[in-house]
Amino acid sequence: MPIRCSLAEVGARLQETISTLPGSVTSPAELYDRYEEIAIEVLDSESDNYTPGALQEYLETYLYLKQLELGLIPFPDPREE
Repeated sequence: MPIRCSLAEVGARLQETISTLPGSVTSPAELYDRYEEIAIEVLDSESDNYTPGALQEYLETYLYLKQLELGLIPFPDPREE
């Protein structure tokens, strides 16, 4: 299974793709939806280039962080462990 690029490069390409999409984004939820759509496309087209499960795990984590950054979900309270 050849790895074409590192997982960090996947994140950079996601960010670049989002910034070049036409149209305006009117809400954080809409921006997140765009990230999610692109992440699904990347997973569908590139998952064979990585260790099984690695790309999916990376993208899920990336999307979770985007939800936090965009204020779509609250930050976890460390006192609630």
